[in-house]
Amino acid sequence: MDCYEKTTHLLARLEQQLRAQGLWQHSPPSEEALASTEPFAIDTLTCAEWLQWIFLPRMYHLIEERLMLPTQFNIYPYVEESARLEPELAAVLPLIAELDDWLGGANQ
Repeated sequence: MDCYEKTTHLLARLEQQLRAQGLWQHSPPSEEALASTEPFAIDTLTCAEWLQWIFLPRMYHLIEERLMLPTQFNIYPYVEESARLEPELAAVLPLIAELDDWLGGANQ
């Protein structure tokens, strides 16, 4: 399994877990919310929204275009902190840790 296949597998598992926890939305946030320039769009989106509408699409784009994947990657602290307000996110923390490990250098 190459780095793109492994990353795709991890992202698919993240999507499945978001759906299983009832965090997956059927309608996107407003264009204004998605256009936030703050890290993680923290001023306009919840963590689950950021994962679904910004993180996953950007990662899938990198994979589809065979562009370089991130090598310094650490979103676990953000998701962990967000889980205090969105307790359902706790279920995705092990998977986020796996993504952090993989994209933080293990894929090189």
